[in-house]
Amino acid sequence: MTEQERLELEAAAFRSLVQHLRSRPDVQNIELMNLAGFCRNCLSKWFKAAADDLGVKVTPDQAREEIYGMPYAEWKAKYQKEASSEQQAAFDKGKQ
Repeated sequence: MTEQERLELEAAAFRSLVQHLRSRPDVQNIELMNLAGFCRNCLSKWFKAAADDLGVKVTPDQAREEIYGMPYAEWKAKYQKEASSEQQAAFDKGKQ
């Protein structure tokens, strides 16, 4: 595999992951964090960091919109639910 092919495959896998997450707004970020240790917000921060590394100007809001497929405030209003006490406790435990 060439370096270019590897980059294209990684990019395709990333796009598939983002599309999958967009198709599952019922899965809350706290659930992702508790199960996998990352969430949509993490992906947007990694996207922004990659842009910074390449000297591409991307704001945090633009990075979030790339991941969420809409402005973050809109996604939160449509899909984000209050975390249960159990979810919050698991999240807090995982941060230790």
